[in-house]
Amino acid sequence: MKYAIALDIGGTSIKYTLVNQNGDILYESSETTQSKENPRPLSDTIKSIVRKMTDYARSRNWGIYGIGIGVPSVVDKGVVLFANNLPELDNQQLDLALAEFNLPVFIDNDANLMGLGEVIYGAAKGLSDIVFLTVGTGIGGALFLNGRLYGGYRNRGTELGHLIIHGLNGNLCTCGASGCLEAHASVSALIALYRQLLEKNGREIPSRIDGKYIVERYKAQEKEAVLAMEDHFRNLSLGVASLINIFAPQKVIIGGGISESGDFYINNIREQVGKYVMKETSYFTTIELARLGNKAGCLGAAALVFNH
Repeated sequence: MKYAIALDIGGTSIKYTLVNQNGDILYESSETTQSKENPRPLSDTIKSIVRKMTDYARSRNWGIYGIGIGVPSVVDKGVVLFANNLPELDNQQLDLALAEFNLPVFIDNDANLMGLGEVIYGAAKGLSDIVFLTVGTGIGGALFLNGRLYGGYRNRGTELGHLIIHGLNGNLCTCGASGCLEAHASVSALIALYRQLLEKNGREIPSRIDGKYIVERYKAQEKEAVLAMEDHFRNLSLGVASLINIFAPQKVIIGGGISESGDFYINNIREQVGKYVMKETSYFTTIELARLGNKAGCLGAAALVFNH
């Protein structure tokens, strides 16, 4: 049996696991990337995690096959680039930083690895052509084409959240463009629209609004929440339909916290996509929810190790 150390490095925390080749998580925990409680440099925290996990495996006579790492940035030939949320890692080659452990190190974008996790262990297990989207504060995505994770030339592509679904008058996106899928269909965009509708109708604006709150108000048939969610479904479905027309995947997998809010969510997307997509390209495509939840990143990082 092969074993891998898998890290999912986010802007505020690092999730880490010890995973076997069957996708069984044998140990899991998390640490803050950097805080008052953990003021160490991020590279030291990563080394400490790897050291702890190698010691744990050694105590059980489990041989570590390699280390898989997901980061919220571009990874070009092992170099982490444009790591705005993790500036300490920007332009760093993590495999060299971990050379002391004498283990192969594999690194990729976190959304890519979430998609890979779903292909190897989750909702798309055994399939060859998959589009994966994760809907949260932004929108990330991954492509698994002809049985391989696809990242474009030098791994610079598959920014699926920046597919432009509206013209120049669309919402301004964090990337600097207008009309991106992320700017119209992310949870951040949903919250912004809901606030605008409440304000326009002279309604009281709650002090805390998140996707879960809007879904609750939607289920209660509050007018503003219904309008905001309908806009969300329409915009997300435009992006999904466009991706199906381009790639004709076997499945489109949709993840992220809001996707877990009930069957109504995926059913609405299926219905809306059906209005926009070409019959020819969508003939073999089904749209399903992700299955791995917040474990997808680590399981994808482990899969990256096992599939090299």
